[in-house]
Amino acid sequence: MNVTDLLQISGSALQAQQVRIQVGASNLANADATRSTDGGPYVRRQVVFRAGELRSLHPGASRSPFEETLRAVQVTGIQRDEATPLRRVHDPGHADAGADGYVLLPNVDPVTEMVDLIQASHSYEANLTAATTTRAMAMKALEIGR
Repeated sequence: MNVTDLLQISGSALQAQQVRIQVGASNLANADATRSTDGGPYVRRQVVFRAGELRSLHPGASRSPFEETLRAVQVTGIQRDEATPLRRVHDPGHADAGADGYVLLPNVDPVTEMVDLIQASHSYEANLTAATTTRAMAMKALEIGR
């Protein structure tokens, strides 16, 4: 296993968690938005990840079976959470209330979003630590060679 593979994995995970944090912050910011560009209340967004290929700096070089299992993290998209229903609140005085007096509010649960943001933050920190440790190990290996 080479250092560049480890740094690619950590770097891709850092980018993926950064997107996750941005989407979570957007969800929280729009938790009460009854009007969106889609023509209705804001709908919660979710980040979709998948395992991606590592870019090899040495094409054709043999890799161990373990190294063949290593994957980077890729963000394949940001999708709307259509599974969670919108909230209905009775507020006849609201500008967006229907004839029945109910207002459709986003399907954003602030507690869930905060938990997701904390998890993303911890994942970001763990991957940053892994990248920093990998770099320190590589520097020590170079010092040994002097």
